[in-house]
Amino acid sequence: MATFTYEALNASGKPQKGTVDAKTSEEAIQRIKAQGFYPTQVREQKVKKTGAIDPASSAAAKKKKGGGFAIGRASAKQLTLFTRQLSTLQDAGLPLLRSLQILESQQKPGVMKNTLIGVCEEVEGGASLSEAMAKHPKAFDKLYTKMVAAGEVGGVLDVILQRLAEFMEKSEKLKRKIRGAMVYPAAVIIVAVAILTFIMLFIIPKFEEIFTDFGVALPGLTVWLMNTSRWMAGAVPGQAVPGFVFVIAFPFVAFAMWKLIRKAGPGRAATDWMMLKIPIFGTLVKKTVIARFTRTLGTLIAAGVPILEAITITKETSGNWVFEKALGKVHDSIREGESFAGPLRESKTCDSIVVNMIDVGEETGEMDTMLLKIADNYDEEVNVAVASLVSLLEPLMVVVLGGMVGTIVVAMFLPLVAMIESLQGGASSGDV
Repeated sequence: MATFTYEALNASGKPQKGTVDAKTSEEAIQRIKAQGFYPTQVREQKVKKTGAIDPASSAAAKKKKGGGFAIGRASAKQLTLFTRQLSTLQDAGLPLLRSLQILESQQKPGVMKNTLIGVCEEVEGGASLSEAMAKHPKAFDKLYTKMVAAGEVGGVLDVILQRLAEFMEKSEKLKRKIRGAMVYPAAVIIVAVAILTFIMLFIIPKFEEIFTDFGVALPGLTVWLMNTSRWMAGAVPGQAVPGFVFVIAFPFVAFAMWKLIRKAGPGRAATDWMMLKIPIFGTLVKKTVIARFTRTLGTLIAAGVPILEAITITKETSGNWVFEKALGKVHDSIREGESFAGPLRESKTCDSIVVNMIDVGEETGEMDTMLLKIADNYDEEVNVAVASLVSLLEPLMVVVLGGMVGTIVVAMFLPLVAMIESLQGGASSGDV
């Protein structure tokens, strides 16, 4: 008979740790459940073996461990593909370690390959897959490891991996659509700024020389435009840095300031609240967050993760402080034996249809199904909202850019008209 260590949740959702004696891990799980606990991790205690260590094998192990040096995180595309392939191999009946070794050998050098080398070593040493993955947060986040742990405890790892792969594929598809929709406006803005900067630096000064030679009285709009051109070129007396440097640096400084503000709790809360209140764009952000948190929570519940732990994980991965606060209230409400829908309705973060569907899911015991239906519905709404936003941005950018170019043209032609009139007047006087 072996000794198993376990981590579990009690009836109130609080974590518990302990040991239990059993012949197999399945028997250990049954004994833990008989105590009124829900096991999240169960593993056999390994007996330490004494004896001489082969220096050659030890050196080889040290050489293998880590797999090299890499910076950054594993890409979502790599992780999704790995999850789908591991699910297929497990469904085919291959041993877990062999499956991991096969997938590790297929990876190109980088973060993902190094991570899988470490995971293989941990699993080979007796750790569970979820424990091994938890030691590599650059590739496997808390959501991933908890779902894998639930699959291990329930003996349905292949099914859980399949659901996890589908979840990641849909999330990435939504992100790609949003990013793809922003490519066109971003490209137009960059090209427009480059053209306007060129006009300010090289075209406007030529007109200024012409107007100075002819001594034409310049209107206020033209004077302002020429002053701006001098500032851009750094020709203003006492100016240390040309203005175009500020124009180029502005997006990067603004992005850095945004990141710095969001690092602090109050700053993140304020910016997340503001993002939800921005006209048109705020609606898109809200729908995106609702689609993300309902899909995450629905997937976790369907995987067998306890509701309180599932809400905690969803709260941490929702990506918006307003929704994190609302889900925190939901967590407290369920822990006290109350409903899910009540606190969500009071927070007014979700549309009434979302709250009503969750309420129905609670009553019928089909919470996971309802949450996934909400996610599918809001994914579709996000697609429509993104398409509408792009359709609105195109004419808006044309109007703005047309106004800017038109202002420059008018500012340059007003003095030309005055100059032509003065020349015509001078010619008429000469004729007389």
